[in-house]
Amino acid sequence: MSTEPEERLVAPAVRREESAAENALRPRSLSEFIGQHRVREQIDVLLTAARHRNSSADHILLSGPPGLGKTTLALILASEMETPIRITSGPAITHAGDLASILSSLMEGEILFLDEIHRLPRPAEELLYLAMEDFRVDVVVGKGQGATAIPLQLPHFTLVGATTRAGLLPSPLRDRFGFTAHLDFYAEDEIAQVLVRSAALLNLVIHPQAIAEIAGRSRGTPRIANRLLRRVRDYAQVRGSQELSPEDARAALEMYEVDELGLDRLDRAVLLALVERFNGGPVGLSTLAIAVGEETETVESVAEPFLVRNGFMARTPRGRIATAQGWRHVGYEPPISTLAPSIFDTPASDA
Repeated sequence: MSTEPEERLVAPAVRREESAAENALRPRSLSEFIGQHRVREQIDVLLTAARHRNSSADHILLSGPPGLGKTTLALILASEMETPIRITSGPAITHAGDLASILSSLMEGEILFLDEIHRLPRPAEELLYLAMEDFRVDVVVGKGQGATAIPLQLPHFTLVGATTRAGLLPSPLRDRFGFTAHLDFYAEDEIAQVLVRSAALLNLVIHPQAIAEIAGRSRGTPRIANRLLRRVRDYAQVRGSQELSPEDARAALEMYEVDELGLDRLDRAVLLALVERFNGGPVGLSTLAIAVGEETETVESVAEPFLVRNGFMARTPRGRIATAQGWRHVGYEPPISTLAPSIFDTPASDA
């Protein structure tokens, strides 16, 4: 008797279970949230005080590089305060009317999570000033000289803004947040704790050395760590391994082109272009992007921060240069003449 109908029934259930397990990787409470100890303690005090007053928490701004837990913290805030959360982003709001519609539909105590708040249009930004301070928006009816502003009272809500570029926020908006938290990159032992928790939620048996192998290549970022863990799991599953071994981790990460320091294909391409094509630089950003076949924005926002932070590349007024560490990482000995360009040289036009 054929088992195909039964297999067709089982497969969707397995997929749903797998999807639920991966969604469960996000911590649901501050006690489950790993790392960011200072920020966690500050938010805990903020929320506890708000609960004691039986009021909404102050508006909160979360800043820091991608993948460190800003969205997760916003969801935790809603869970801890036992309130609904509305999620949107700066690019999704094209004009002030979009934001006014969202604000007027909020319930008392609700949390509005506004991701990439630095990309909010200027008219919507100005409307947000009044909403944050006075819980009111002015709806303009009509056009020209006959236009009339009708004040609309809003319920008390908590705005949680998230940004990867806090410097782009205008001071009037930044000053209206009652609490600003900056999330830092994680230490390797904290990433290891994240991986142990994620492995347990995914029902994976993993060797401690495999955890260390993945943690060392995760760039101090939980999102990257969880992504690499899933790729190692896939590799071990195809190989038929019952336990994720250090050998599985190393082989899988090598196959996915993530080296022992966490550099991926794009990072190494940028370094190799600097060293092999431009003798270590200096070279302008747009020229470098063309050399690696990527958009300027991709090189600047994806590869460059990690390379600069870890000392593989430096930015100078004349352009980008490979450091001695960068030369050596791609297998070359750095020439003395390229190690210390003058910072007073004329800037390159596309640097």
